[in-house]
Amino acid sequence: MLTPPRLFDAAIVDLDGTMVDTLGDFVAVLRLTLTELGLPVVDRAFVEHTVGKGSEHLIRTTLAHVGGDAALYDAAWSAYQRHYLALNGQHADVYPGVVEGLQRLRDAGLRLACLTNKPVAFARPLLASKGLDGFFEVVFGGDSFARKKPDPLPLLETCKALGTMPDRTLMIGDSSNDAQAARAAGCPVVLVTYGYNHGEPIRAVPALAHVDRLDQLLWSGGISG
Repeated sequence: MLTPPRLFDAAIVDLDGTMVDTLGDFVAVLRLTLTELGLPVVDRAFVEHTVGKGSEHLIRTTLAHVGGDAALYDAAWSAYQRHYLALNGQHADVYPGVVEGLQRLRDAGLRLACLTNKPVAFARPLLASKGLDGFFEVVFGGDSFARKKPDPLPLLETCKALGTMPDRTLMIGDSSNDAQAARAAGCPVVLVTYGYNHGEPIRAVPALAHVDRLDQLLWSGGISG
């Protein structure tokens, strides 16, 4: 159980694998995209190991995996965007404890930002469709800054947008990407255990704490976990 109070002024929260299980969306959209290009489809396990580093990386890695020519990238990206915007959130579910956890953070006076490697045009509608958009002052995607997580730049820029110092801003994520970016930016990090993390065990990644549900964050004392 994690129990911090105002050791932090804000929290930056990842989206895919942290707040919303979007694996079904990725699988469905990639299936439509690859079929449109006349390429073999990929299974759920491949997608789970590949997501988290941005849509561009997902598409390039998928094309290589199915033997598609790299020259197909532009066509694949165009098809992927079209299908994702049409299906966004239809095969996705909010993880148990997320709404309660976000509410506890807000009730404790923390300012909240959502920072994801998903394009912001996908992230905002997804948050809205799942009733999570009202928790966040700002939402940034993988195309909001010059570089994506695990580079620290997105976290540092999000801290600037919130008006908080990195060491007073908690990063909450589900992957080594989130942890690496947080460490480089000087942000403490908490990792949820139920996300994707490229198919690797998340408890092996150093963090302030690992939690099984977001509502295990209790903001009323010091940190223990």
